[in-house]
Amino acid sequence: MLFNSFVFLLGFLPFAFALHWLAERFRPGWRLPVLAALSFAFYGYWDWRFIPLLAFSILLNWWIAEAFVKTKRGALITLAIVLNLAVLALFKYFNFFADLAGMIPGLPAPRLDLALPLGISFFTFHHVMYLTDLRRGEAPRYDLVRYALYIAFFPQVLAGPLVRWREIMHQFDERPYLRSDAAERIARGLMLLTVGLAKKVLLGDPLAEYANPVFAAAAAGQAVSVAEAWQGTLAFTFQIYFDFSGYTDMALGLALLFGIVLPQNFDAPYRSASIQDFWRRWHMTLSRFLRDYLYIGLGGSRHGLPTQVWALFATMALGGLWHGAGLTFVAWGVAHGLALILALFWRRAGLPMPPLLGWLLTFVFVMLCWVLFRATSFEAALTIYKSLFGFAPLGNGFKWRALLPAAAFAIIGPTAWALVHRLPPARWLAVLAAVLFVLVLFKIGDDANYEFIYFQF
Repeated sequence: MLFNSFVFLLGFLPFAFALHWLAERFRPGWRLPVLAALSFAFYGYWDWRFIPLLAFSILLNWWIAEAFVKTKRGALITLAIVLNLAVLALFKYFNFFADLAGMIPGLPAPRLDLALPLGISFFTFHHVMYLTDLRRGEAPRYDLVRYALYIAFFPQVLAGPLVRWREIMHQFDERPYLRSDAAERIARGLMLLTVGLAKKVLLGDPLAEYANPVFAAAAAGQAVSVAEAWQGTLAFTFQIYFDFSGYTDMALGLALLFGIVLPQNFDAPYRSASIQDFWRRWHMTLSRFLRDYLYIGLGGSRHGLPTQVWALFATMALGGLWHGAGLTFVAWGVAHGLALILALFWRRAGLPMPPLLGWLLTFVFVMLCWVLFRATSFEAALTIYKSLFGFAPLGNGFKWRALLPAAAFAIIGPTAWALVHRLPPARWLAVLAAVLFVLVLFKIGDDANYEFIYFQF
């Protein structure tokens, strides 16, 4: 069920909150099992056939972690990580690599007709983070219920944020509704949920109506005018931000309702004055994962400039592949890797970069790269690029009504995190949030509900 759906907002969420509250107040020992059961119910609503995969994944990884604690055999952790990545590769990348193999004449390219389990990339990375830290001696042993909840906690199981065990495990032992600030945390959670919903429904979804027809036309081999190309590219640039950051705000708000604080995942990325700054602000938990578990593992900045250049390139290329089983995603990651390498050389040369020029270059580069991310093929991307650079009829009818407020909020306006957590409690805020929530409900009822973009990853 979508966070932006009536069945979730008016059905599952009130029931889950009430059940969790009752368990926490009258049967504290039941709180975590209840929360884990609710998380599995939420996940199974999408497709009950994937519940065994998630459950088996949790059981197997927990059992291997238990065996490692007893034997201290690092090969067990290596085996577990390989198995996790193999399952991810089977569901998400088998056909991708089969298609690549099929480009070689005479080589058979079998394909598998497998549905992609929602959230498999995210819960696989959660397994990898915990097991890697366990082998390093940084992570303790946890019982099965706590480990299952770490992996399957419903606000973040489908699309993050990527949460390290040390950020969440200690919170499972708290009594959230007995805290002195319990009411304030619930109120802020509701506000985050409402603001995230508004970003998705009122800003992100209308932009999809600007972007989708343009990219669909390019995918179909149709001509795209200059005005249409700029409209579609700008629309998707802001759509993906409001769609994904809106989901994250909802996830953080929902977690707060159940007594869990999740890490921030976005910090006004379109204000970034450099490509490094962009990756410190965009999908922050993924950037941190790539840095700590891939970039540093490949050598990072500790072994000289050539190693650092290779580590940056490989990390971003693999990060692009993680987003989707397609060469356009790899190209998107490679482009960002090359930009980070260029920025590294620029810094080492001590060359200046005026902040305003840095912001403009960063925004334009990120926007152009989103074409690769959104396009269904290189041919479709090339069609858009040609039009963006003027190699097409100018066209007319550039749509700006949804773009203008989206750009203002994304670049100038406050982030939801700052808005919700820095404002002091006030009645007018509660009234404003309630009115906004009602408006969002009316909008959900009137329009088609778009799934979150990152659900496909």
